[in-house]
Amino acid sequence: MKIANNIRSQILSDALPHIQRYHDKVVVVKYGGNAMTNDELKEAVMSDIVLLSAVGIKVVLVHGGGPEINAMLKRVGIESKFIGGLRYTDAETMDIVKMVLTGKVNKELVSALQLHGGKALGLCGCDGEMIVAEKKEGDIDLGYVGDIKKVRTKPIIDALNNGYVPVIATVATSANGQAYNINADTAAARIASCLRAENLVLMTDIAGLLEDKDDPSTLMSSVNVSDVPYLKSTGIISGGMIPKIECCVEAVRRGVKKTCIIDGRVPHSILIELLTSEGIGTQFT
Repeated sequence: MKIANNIRSQILSDALPHIQRYHDKVVVVKYGGNAMTNDELKEAVMSDIVLLSAVGIKVVLVHGGGPEINAMLKRVGIESKFIGGLRYTDAETMDIVKMVLTGKVNKELVSALQLHGGKALGLCGCDGEMIVAEKKEGDIDLGYVGDIKKVRTKPIIDALNNGYVPVIATVATSANGQAYNINADTAAARIASCLRAENLVLMTDIAGLLEDKDDPSTLMSSVNVSDVPYLKSTGIISGGMIPKIECCVEAVRRGVKKTCIIDGRVPHSILIELLTSEGIGTQFT
């Protein structure tokens, strides 16, 4: 579709106050879902991040890699096992998680950003003891799945101050050097809060929080974190949305200005969220 020049100029003009608002501020993007496996959507995400960085917004990209991990486990004959939405991670699975997240997915994302003209630096939680974790406690043993105890932001801040987009794989280390698998939403929320980010954006495969899960027109564009317990009790927040929204709530309560759940299936959804007045998805403040 061809867009007239006057419309193009109006779009750019409308984006200006949002660019000014976020200039020199930190925005953490958790990248996952369909936007990570669909080539067209992946290209849009990479170009969005490079554009944001080019106009002076400090973007931190935190990624998962579930489908790639599943594929590699299948290739080596290990069954993927999930308990309560978290991957059971024995020693063999932990080796695969480290290899795929830090060696394959992370470096592919760094290369993709650089091919779009950006500057990117691949990191994982083990680098500089950036994410320190301990074994996740609970009634069910999840193996080498960790709870975050500390985030050291210096490696991230150093990368940002030198003009790089930090691309972070969510493998953490313990005080004794044991590697742990960390849920990417959880890691993104904690990193955003420790950086006092202006915004935490979680890319998902849904439009956002819906009053009626079967009716896209019931999208809730804004939610106050104090309303979340009520929304849980009425069933509006349920199932797989619970842990994602808990991450949003935790981030806001720890100092992030706002968090957003956006539909990563929509091309350029990051730009729509950050650089338009209407935004996209559901924001939590």
